[in-house]
Amino acid sequence: MKKAYLAGPEVFLADALDIAQAKQALCSAYGFEGLAPLDGEVTTAGGPEALAGAIYDKNVAMIRRSDLVIANLTPFRGLVMDPGTAFEIGFACALGLPVFGYANTDAGHFRRVADAGPLRPRPGRPEVQEDADGLAVEDFGLFENLMIDVPIRRLAGTVDTGAVPRDRLYGDLSVFERCLARAARTLSRG
Repeated sequence: MKKAYLAGPEVFLADALDIAQAKQALCSAYGFEGLAPLDGEVTTAGGPEALAGAIYDKNVAMIRRSDLVIANLTPFRGLVMDPGTAFEIGFACALGLPVFGYANTDAGHFRRVADAGPLRPRPGRPEVQEDADGLAVEDFGLFENLMIDVPIRRLAGTVDTGAVPRDRLYGDLSVFERCLARAARTLSRG
């Protein structure tokens, strides 16, 4: 059974353990063993910095033991995905692992940035849109920054997205399940 590391911001939720167990049950139904960042207890005699290091070491070891990563790209604490998940995606790509991504919103990167504040054409380069800080806003038609989206699309073909109720933004598993189905189909072909 292929091991799938389950990356995402769900670890910060009050019901994180319940969600991890539900995701692992769905993984099993699709022929994967789900490895959740909450698996196994992390203890250390040191303070917060030592605990942070122990969590990092455990999660990196789990990714190394995985055959693939399934990552929740739902925007977290802002306009873009969880930065820890972004690191885990990059680490998995560096190891040559396939990464499948999903998000519980269908608003792509450009739309999320545009909805956050007005964009304007860059002086002298009207084809480039910039935000209030004068920073160019990429518009490649992708869900997330190209360095996240492109490697996911190269194997999976897309980032699975869907609108879910706001109060279930991180706990709704319907889009996660669609992503699992895509991973199972894709990996069975290769």
